[in-house]
Amino acid sequence: MISPMHDELTALIAKDLGIDGLPIEEQKTLIAQFGEIALKAATLAVVGKLASEKREEFAKLAEGGDASALQTFLNKEVPDHESVAKAAVAEEITRFKAFRAP
Repeated sequence: MISPMHDELTALIAKDLGIDGLPIEEQKTLIAQFGEIALKAATLAVVGKLASEKREEFAKLAEGGDASALQTFLNKEVPDHESVAKAAVAEEITRFKAFRAP
């Protein structure tokens, strides 16, 4: 069973993406697909800010799954990584809405 909070969050995301008029299952599918795209865009934007010699270290930390170590690394190497990631996601939202526009 999906929690009411999850349903509410799904509804908010669907509204923000402009897909709230679609059937619920289609909304969920599109949101999941969009989430993957947004995560990739955010990651690429942050990696793009890393010095080339630091990218391999980033990859090892990301593969290792230690979120704390990765956070510490990013705080040092890309101090504005959170705003870089947010900007990349915002850009993907804009692209998604433009793609969905009639």
